[in-house]
Amino acid sequence: MLRVGLTGGLGSGKSTAGRRFGELGAHVLSADEIGRSLMQPGEAVYDEIVKRFGRQIVAEDGKLDRAALARIAFGQGRIEELNAIVHPATIARQAELMAGIAAREPEAVAMVESALVFETRHGGEQGWHKRFDRIILVRASEATKVARFVARVGAGVALADAARAELEADARRRIAQQLDDNWKAQRSDYVLTNDGSVNALIAQVDALWPELREQARCSL
Repeated sequence: MLRVGLTGGLGSGKSTAGRRFGELGAHVLSADEIGRSLMQPGEAVYDEIVKRFGRQIVAEDGKLDRAALARIAFGQGRIEELNAIVHPATIARQAELMAGIAAREPEAVAMVESALVFETRHGGEQGWHKRFDRIILVRASEATKVARFVARVGAGVALADAARAELEADARRRIAQQLDDNWKAQRSDYVLTNDGSVNALIAQVDALWPELREQARCSL
């Protein structure tokens, strides 16, 4: 099985690339979705987050208020504290799911979509360079990333100048927590550039897919 890490910063378009890889036949695991499942009431990760960050990040329905948690984590410089709770459990779950895929389909392309393939310090002794056989980076300019973040978060809302400026500042704070794309590109096997249209990104994914499939077959 070929183990692929698909990464990219906020607003890069990695999720769009991941969906296309899934349509082509890859087994795509979303680190965000796995993390969210582990942050539900009743999970050990949920209990530890509430213990560390307080009841103010719990919504009325008992679930985590993710927006409130993000404001504290990013605004108060506590993102690494949060990552130390969530990342080890998420990575362990990824490994479990990938092992299951390998057992069922030895020639599969199994892909983990994660913004923090390089950034996380909680991958165990193996680290990112041992967890994956290939790494794909989806990159975009900072201006493009910020614009996409604002468009996504403010979708369907007529934003006042102050609200737009606040969202743009939030996006830049989040981007600042991530490593530079040039650094990541030097350590990636493939780089997809996404400053244009969705179709242009999909075309790059389509062109890369046959090579990944061939590598998965040759890995046996």
